[in-house]
Amino acid sequence: MKTRKIPMRKCIGCMKSFPKKELYRIVKNKDNEIFFDNTGKLNGRGTYICKKTECFEKAVNSKRLSKSLEAEIPEQVYESIKAEIAKNE
Repeated sequence: MKTRKIPMRKCIGCMKSFPKKELYRIVKNKDNEIFFDNTGKLNGRGTYICKKTECFEKAVNSKRLSKSLEAEIPEQVYESIKAEIAKNE
């Protein structure tokens, strides 16, 4: 049997590579709205982050999240994404 290739993505918090399904995706769409992507398939520029709030905090403090999405992120968006990660953790 053929073995399937597992897509790998890098967490922007800890900068380690993981299988895509083990990470959360944060998306910026055409209207510059930034939100948490539960499905991992929404259109737009996406970035991946571990399922830990520590990695999210690291990404916010080092400004990697705003750099990877190429946009300034309002504080309420940070809070909503952090709440989603904490809920699913």
